[in-house]
Amino acid sequence: MEQLWRNQTPVGEFLLAGLSPTPQSQAALFAVFLLVYVSPLVGNTLIMATVSSDPCLCTPMYFLLGNLSFLDLCYSTVTAPKMLLDFLSDRRSISYQACMAQLFFLHFVGAAEMFLLTVMAYDRYVAICKPLHYHSIMNRTLGRTCMSLLPWDLDGGGFLHSMVQTILTMQLPFCGPNWVDNFFCDVPPVIKLACTDTYVVELLMVSNSGLISTSCFIILVASYTTILVRIRSPEVWRKGLSTCASHLTVVTLFFRPCIFIYAQPFSIFSVDKLVSVLYNIIIPMLNPLIYTLRNKEVKSARRRLRTKGITSRGR
Repeated sequence: MEQLWRNQTPVGEFLLAGLSPTPQSQAALFAVFLLVYVSPLVGNTLIMATVSSDPCLCTPMYFLLGNLSFLDLCYSTVTAPKMLLDFLSDRRSISYQACMAQLFFLHFVGAAEMFLLTVMAYDRYVAICKPLHYHSIMNRTLGRTCMSLLPWDLDGGGFLHSMVQTILTMQLPFCGPNWVDNFFCDVPPVIKLACTDTYVVELLMVSNSGLISTSCFIILVASYTTILVRIRSPEVWRKGLSTCASHLTVVTLFFRPCIFIYAQPFSIFSVDKLVSVLYNIIIPMLNPLIYTLRNKEVKSARRRLRTKGITSRGR
């Protein structure tokens, strides 16, 4: 078998199935998904600008929120621009190198966001369970050091995870077919095209991706359960639940598709394209709404930023 695929011509490009069932629907889908892509682009950029420019938001919570907005912006940008271009093209193809790059950055940013959401759970735990000591705990030398190194820690963890996924994929032989049953390159649909048995590689990938997503999700659920169990006062419990609601919503929306896709062998199921659209395109659009819709501090900061901009233009 090994000698057989060595005599085959390696695949130089992949053809993407895309989302459009008919050529007539491509223009309509392009308009819809352009709006869906621009919305998180504007929303996350606005959050980052608001958090970085308002002194009242110089707290660990909003520092983490700014990092989440940045990761969401990067996450949607990995797949959305290529998808939009494919809506305007009759032949949806991607080179082997570009496919591997897309796969790498998808897992790089996705893993970093998982780790960030886990860190945000600790921040909410301290804020709700130890409110009187929140600022002293988070602003200690150790806390400031952790916060200053946080982006590098997240990037390092995401980079290590992504390198494992990409290297395991790139060492597989691809000699045809080259039809990727999705609108972007990801491990499950790409690995099915390998000209060799992928059972062992799949187990390694599932143990990597599945372990990360499942363990982070368990930690998050345990953290929020601990928060609610430790609160005795019904009034404080309702307030704590309200404070955690936005984070719980993001965690549920983000982790459920990831666990569904990456925590089982890839060859036994077909990835639903609607699930892929949900965690690649829709969730980054929802995050700005979820975190700012009921957040009075962010709303006030946006008003101050808008007033400051109007005043500057008036001068």
